[in-house]
Amino acid sequence: MQRSMISKSLASSTQILRPLIRGIPPSNPKPPCDIFINHRGVDTKRTIAGLLYQHLSGLGYHPFLDSKSMKPGDNLFDKIDPTIKNCRVGVAVFSPRYCESYFCLHELALMMEYKKKVVPIFCDVKPSELRVKDNGTCSPKQLERFHRSVEEAKNIVGLTFDTSNGDWSEFLTNATETILGNLVEAEEDEKYFKHNITNYYEANLAENSN
Repeated sequence: MQRSMISKSLASSTQILRPLIRGIPPSNPKPPCDIFINHRGVDTKRTIAGLLYQHLSGLGYHPFLDSKSMKPGDNLFDKIDPTIKNCRVGVAVFSPRYCESYFCLHELALMMEYKKKVVPIFCDVKPSELRVKDNGTCSPKQLERFHRSVEEAKNIVGLTFDTSNGDWSEFLTNATETILGNLVEAEEDEKYFKHNITNYYEANLAENSN
């Protein structure tokens, strides 16, 4: 029953979003990932993270979700770290057990360190409830790194969603619109940066030639 209702909401929100994204072309397939979905699998892989991956893929974009984008034999760090470095937008799906995962925190820290645009989604959890705990498996330096990235994410205006009582169609519409808006901004920032770098080198060449 719930699965059927979610599927109908997904289809409905896709129709709603088409006018919103008209005129925003899908990103160039190189790099292969333009949106990285950071999540705790046991909490959200079959709900928010999975639906966002399906929805964004259906709209012609290139999201990364470990269960969909990796194959048996892939090394997690060798695959995920470069993907985060090359993506344009990160989506951090926070959930009740998110901070128990070393990989979730490592991915989040990388997104922050690479200065990616990050869209936080607080799923069944309040920002104030997110805390990095010392379970004895991380060094003090790692704990500080993870704590810093979580606190930084909590200071970004994000989306909240209650999976029990929330409107799935409305959420998917709002989340996708927010993610694509950040993607457009990231691409504009990238073009601006490249433009300034080109002007800088052209000015230096002209000066040196005189």
